Amino acid sequence: MKKSSSITALFLDIGGVLLTDGWDHHARKRAAKAFGLNIKEMDDRHNMIIDTYEIGKLTLEEYLDWVVFYRKRPFTRAQFRKFMFAQSKPYPEMIELVRRLKERYGLKIVVVSNEARELNAYRIRKFKLDGFVDFFISSCFVHLRKPDVDIFRMAIDIAQVPANQIVYIENLPMFVQVAKGLGIRGICHTDYKSTCVKLASFGLEAAE
Repeated sequence: MKKSSSITALFLDIGGVLLTDGWDHHARKRAAKAFGLNIKEMDDRHNMIIDTYEIGKLTLEEYLDWVVFYRKRPFTRAQFRKFMFAQSKPYPEMIELVRRLKERYGLKIVVVSNEARELNAYRIRKFKLDGFVDFFISSCFVHLRKPDVDIFRMAIDIAQVPANQIVYIENLPMFVQVAKGLGIRGICHTDYKSTCVKLASFGLEAAE
């Protein structure tokens, strides 16, 4: 039997909450070392186009044209793409926690994330996120990117849940604050145990 709670939806980030970040500075640093690239040059080029890439206005191939393959390389695109995708790892405890809370309380589960299309699609499939997430409000799909408050407004509209009935789990404090401005209660995620404690304070008990 489902338990009742004043919270009816969980909004979640993917990177840093359910999975590792998909393509952050640490992943790029590992790539630079593995493929013999200049990390400063790579990061500079990445930073100039990341917004455009993550709101779905560049494909992965176009991103790679600008960030890696703007000159001849001794490795292939396929090798580099494989490395990129392999950087994603799950946080099994967090995935199981969200599954459990959804089943126990009948929550709507909504992802609000900044991710590029091909990597986002890979991560959803690989880690079976669509098995428990109801909606993916990904920057590449909606052409908005956190911290733009409109991405949260859109998520509220699509979920059809009042803001005061939502808890948002996110690892970046600024994004929690942006959501709070709309009346969404937030948890700045650092680890599984502390997030369980904070969820319990909102009436969402992870276990009996």
